[in-house]
Amino acid sequence: MPSRRQLLRILSGAAFLPLAASRAGALELTPVDLRGPIDAAEFGVLPGTADNQSKSFERMLRKAAASDVPVFLPPGTYRLSNIDLPDNTRITGVPGASRIVYTGEGHLFMAEGLRRVQLSNIVIDGDNRWLGDYAGALVQLHGVAEVIIDNCEIAGSRKHAVQMERCGGRIERSHLSGAALAAIYAVESTGLSVTGNTVSDCGNGGILVHRWTKGEDGTMISGNRVTRIAATAGGTGQNGNGINIFRADGVMIANNHVSDCAFSAIRANAGSNVQIAGNQCLRSGETAIYSEFGFEGAVVTGNLVDGAANGVLIVNFDAGGRLATVANNVIRNLSPTGPYAHDGAGFGFGIAVEADTTVSGNVIENAGKWGMMLGWGPYLRNIVATGNIVRKAPVGCAVSVVEGSGTALLADNLFQETPEGGIVGFRWNDKTTGDLALAGNGGFAHLTIEGNRV
Repeated sequence: MPSRRQLLRILSGAAFLPLAASRAGALELTPVDLRGPIDAAEFGVLPGTADNQSKSFERMLRKAAASDVPVFLPPGTYRLSNIDLPDNTRITGVPGASRIVYTGEGHLFMAEGLRRVQLSNIVIDGDNRWLGDYAGALVQLHGVAEVIIDNCEIAGSRKHAVQMERCGGRIERSHLSGAALAAIYAVESTGLSVTGNTVSDCGNGGILVHRWTKGEDGTMISGNRVTRIAATAGGTGQNGNGINIFRADGVMIANNHVSDCAFSAIRANAGSNVQIAGNQCLRSGETAIYSEFGFEGAVVTGNLVDGAANGVLIVNFDAGGRLATVANNVIRNLSPTGPYAHDGAGFGFGIAVEADTTVSGNVIENAGKWGMMLGWGPYLRNIVATGNIVRKAPVGCAVSVVEGSGTALLADNLFQETPEGGIVGFRWNDKTTGDLALAGNGGFAHLTIEGNRV
């Protein structure tokens, strides 16, 4: 047993331990920033007033951006116009309740040459009011390195809802509707993602990813719901598309639900190395999925097409369109009539391809003209069509037998209810052979036809 003197010595030494530990811990502590968002009311920005509060709103944004904190908008309506967003803008609110309404005096939100802009949990209502000639959208952004538009509602624009030029970042979980032009118009993007949005009831386009000059873009478009896209400006395909790619390479379009578009559900024009996978394409007015003009490299796989004038077209070898795979798609209910008078092959095709392309494992049902079309006139080179099922089409597969046509291999396909033939040779629109599925290549050396069943 320790003596009384020893016990006192032990206890007195232990008493210093918490103090020493607290001093050591104090040396390691770092300051904690407890600043919260700026409340709009602190700057006299109040919901529900009839006055335009733009000057106070801009002053508040500058203060918040300089302090590196977000602005919080309490529920209610804020009437604004001509807001130039500062760098590091963060605006947030209560989803569905914090409403910014444009008053129609030029533009609503505009930003240029910034590092970051974030809009979250707010409603932006254009009220279908006039936008200045210099303003292309309710939210117009130029050269912003990181744009974040998250869980917002953007509606009622006289032009585009969102226009982005040379921007990166992401648009996600938002609802964009009622734009007279397109919901999203992104040009020369730098690592943009468009995911999980709902786009509806727009006048000329849904999600547009374009470039002024053809080049690498890398935009990812996934998990969006796009519906009811019109073509009020007319044309033969430049308008009325749910998702439209133009000159943008390396774009991925996956797992979107696209319905009721005046022209295409998904249209890639001069976009190389594009992937179109796992999409639902319903009730398209023209071609459901297009890869056309001046592209090299397209993968179209695992899509479902129900209702269109054409299913999947990989075409325009005359303009350099080549190199693709079309695999494992289900394509059905294709009409022989389209939204305009066609001066070429027409409408009613399940799949049409022209150069350096494999067509395999697809199921095509109820095509108004031809289940598959391989080549158009002399524009046929290196086509392989194997393991496909075509049923209920006047012709199962039309293949070009025009002089100068390149090589095509048709093997192990199954054709059912194709009364004019399983595989038939055509010179453009003119039928020139019997059923080659039963008779072999019919003397056309560029064709290899074997193992098919009718």
